[in-house]
Amino acid sequence: MRYRYPAFVGVGVGASVLAALLGYAQKLPCSSGGAWNSFTGQFRDACYTDIYPLYYTEQLSAGKVPYYGHPVEYPVLMGWMMEAAAWAVHSVADAYARGKDFYEVTVLMLAVCLVVGVLATAATAHREGGGAGWKAALMVSLSPGLILAAYINWDLFAMALTACGLAAWAARRPWLAGVLLGLAVATKFYPLMFFGALFLLCLRAGRLREFGKALAGGLIAWLAINLPVALTATSGWAEFYAFSRSRGADWGSVWYLFEHYNVPVVGNSSLGELNLISSGAFVVACVLIAVLALAAPRRPRLPQLCFLLLASFLILNKVWSPQYVIWLVPLAVLARPRIWAYVLWQLAEVAYFLGIWGYFVFMYQPPAGVSTGWYFVILSARLLTLALLASTVVADILQPARDRVRASGVNDDPAGGVLDRAPDRLAVTWRRVIRRPAEAPAS
Repeated sequence: MRYRYPAFVGVGVGASVLAALLGYAQKLPCSSGGAWNSFTGQFRDACYTDIYPLYYTEQLSAGKVPYYGHPVEYPVLMGWMMEAAAWAVHSVADAYARGKDFYEVTVLMLAVCLVVGVLATAATAHREGGGAGWKAALMVSLSPGLILAAYINWDLFAMALTACGLAAWAARRPWLAGVLLGLAVATKFYPLMFFGALFLLCLRAGRLREFGKALAGGLIAWLAINLPVALTATSGWAEFYAFSRSRGADWGSVWYLFEHYNVPVVGNSSLGELNLISSGAFVVACVLIAVLALAAPRRPRLPQLCFLLLASFLILNKVWSPQYVIWLVPLAVLARPRIWAYVLWQLAEVAYFLGIWGYFVFMYQPPAGVSTGWYFVILSARLLTLALLASTVVADILQPARDRVRASGVNDDPAGGVLDRAPDRLAVTWRRVIRRPAEAPAS
């Protein structure tokens, strides 16, 4: 008997390969046209990538091993991916050709990550039925924001591991889910928030044992990757954490906008105050999301809560790079917000992708490029459309009948694994006490 693969497999592979090729073509003015060698040319052609210059600035071109020979500003597993690509091209004699080959090898590795991430997301969505798997594959792989940002940095690696972790949880394999999410945290820190989402939902459903398995798996995986490097190359390993703490308000963030316009308190604070304010704002957002998770009339679906946590983090973070759209797209597709809000957000991401490079051109070759005023208009549009997208997810949580996954009455939380159709064991409720007027005393 021949095994028939689900439709999302063929659709996912085909669409992902197409997306990978489109992303590669978008960078051709730099990788083949020589724009990398022109400081403003790479911005004017909107083909900038971190991959090529970091091959030299991180001393990979000189044969330095990440963390041991040179500190790297990324978590360990991403550093090892960089080292793997550097090792693959180490025999190329010419330094310039070696840098280009490093980029090509990295793109190939990231293209594989794209296919894996799309298939994992589609496998999770497939549990909804009704062709949701292949639809999710198309929406993720052909996301304009994701295609444009695919090869700016190594974020597709983290996205693939995160998507696989969520797919494992949906398949009711908490240990494996924890291990994969732990590896994702060892690549980029943002998947750490998803353990928080799992904790809140498992607390409400009384499934803390399964959460404990996932947490243990994640901790073991993260320690297995990080501990050897932390003990043998402490300063190089700690560079990521020191760099994150010392960064000021960067391009793309709401704090950068506040600083430019000298908004009182939030726009003219020191680095220490900025760290405190931005972290405090995110903590407040997490508390509100926790209340929503425990007090909503129906327990939120896992992708909804993960999306809200990540969207809040990006809106309130000191840094919001163009490639961070890659983190959000699979979760947005699984959360299933209103399609019009999703389209507006994607348009804003495309505008920001073009706007940030145009803004760099303006800074170095005015009046060409995107002026400062227009850059901040585009930045604001990106922020507001993501907030609008998040608000539609909140509305779906508060009014489950609006939720496109639950509206048919067939599904509960297909991505929730052990949470799917589990009864609540803990929920916060508020009851308004109605005071009755005191009866008149008898005469």
